Amino acid sequence: MSQALVSDQARLSILCVMGASLAFSLNDITVKYFTDSLPLHEVILFRSLFGMAFILFLFGRGVPLKTMFSTRRLSRHILRGLSVVVANFAFFAGLAALPLAEASAIFFIAPLLITGFSAFFLGEYVGVWRWTALLVGLLGVLIIVKPGSAAFQWAVILPLLSAIAYATLHTITRSMGLAESPITMSLYIQLVFIVVCLGMGLMFGDGRFAGLGHPSAEFILRAWAWPSGRDVLLFVAAGFFSASGGYLISQAYRSSSAGLVAPFEYSTVILAVLWGYIFWQEVPGLSSAFGIFLIIASGVFVAIREFKRQVPPASQKLSARR
Repeated sequence: MSQALVSDQARLSILCVMGASLAFSLNDITVKYFTDSLPLHEVILFRSLFGMAFILFLFGRGVPLKTMFSTRRLSRHILRGLSVVVANFAFFAGLAALPLAEASAIFFIAPLLITGFSAFFLGEYVGVWRWTALLVGLLGVLIIVKPGSAAFQWAVILPLLSAIAYATLHTITRSMGLAESPITMSLYIQLVFIVVCLGMGLMFGDGRFAGLGHPSAEFILRAWAWPSGRDVLLFVAAGFFSASGGYLISQAYRSSSAGLVAPFEYSTVILAVLWGYIFWQEVPGLSSAFGIFLIIASGVFVAIREFKRQVPPASQKLSARR
């Protein structure tokens, strides 16, 4: 492969991952908007319905529906879907009580957890430097969380749980290899979302368990309400952001190595700081800012080492000149 083609693919991958980061960050603020009005399972249900529609219309045109849902790994698709459900519900429930930037930073321990999970569950080799980076990232989480201090709140466990579920998702995905298409994987995730959210609505959509007082619990257990016209428009927007972000990130990782793409995912944290300030006047304290820095730095370090380990020398030299 010529250096020019490698360079073009790298640029395209970077544009895709930056676009995905923007889409996911906009999805986050759209869902956070509903933390005081609608229940989370209702928001995610409508987001998933519109997200599935966008996937079918934008990315699945010309492909028979039976082909898109055809799979021999149904159980793994269900496990992936449940992992994403836990990741989403935990993260967005955390947003009801936490600043956007801090929740996003804690969540981004996930790429480091994927490194650890790959060693334990897939038997992949992880060297001392990557284990060190994982420990530094965990230190960053502890600095943000502040366990044992007066500033500690239990809601910080939610984005951490989200990161664990997200790492589980990608560990399952890596175990599946390249046997399934991105469209099939995306559709099954949306389908699991729809089934779970409908089930939650039937179990406690009447608000019978609401009233616990904690904002995260209220966001999950609040009674269903009829959405306004503005709410529906936001559902459509969230569905578009979710579907397009998932497609763009898949394209980025298919076109270039994970080591090249992954560092740019951390732009989501920077965008979270920006959106948090613009929409909710949230400014991270010095300790939280330092913790965010440690998480981003350790994640980028791991990604760069992975890039140098996997990419051929010609591609490495080309990347260094850009």
